[in-house]
Amino acid sequence: MSTYPVPAQPPYRSLHPLHLLLVSSAFPLFLGALLADIAYAQTYEIQWTNFASWLLVGAMVFAVPALVWGLVSLALPTARTPLRFWYVGLLALTCVLGFVNCLVHAMDAWQKMPQALVWSVVCVLTIAATVWFALGGTLRRRREVVA
Repeated sequence: MSTYPVPAQPPYRSLHPLHLLLVSSAFPLFLGALLADIAYAQTYEIQWTNFASWLLVGAMVFAVPALVWGLVSLALPTARTPLRFWYVGLLALTCVLGFVNCLVHAMDAWQKMPQALVWSVVCVLTIAATVWFALGGTLRRRREVVA
């Protein structure tokens, strides 16, 4: 009776540390834009909306390259896991919502207030979920099957 070796599965490929840095750098910028929108809602000082607009642009500077990198990484067979697809999908959703948020923040200061705050909350929630998936995919280890 012969025993056939079990073919080895390719190891799970975690995110590159620079990729994690890009994604995690977008989170505090989206959060800062939300805090600036809250400050504008309470004080009606127009400079807070300018600050929020610049923070959103900074967040998009980090989020869009991370999305491109994530989409390119899906070409590797070792990166095609359900967790990675969820991560890239959430990152794409965050980029789309962030772009819409930038367009809302480009409106007149007196006109944009209710919806700018709502868009900022949604962006913070999606980038938080994205960072959670990114860290979950990186910190997760593949269990080795002992034959």
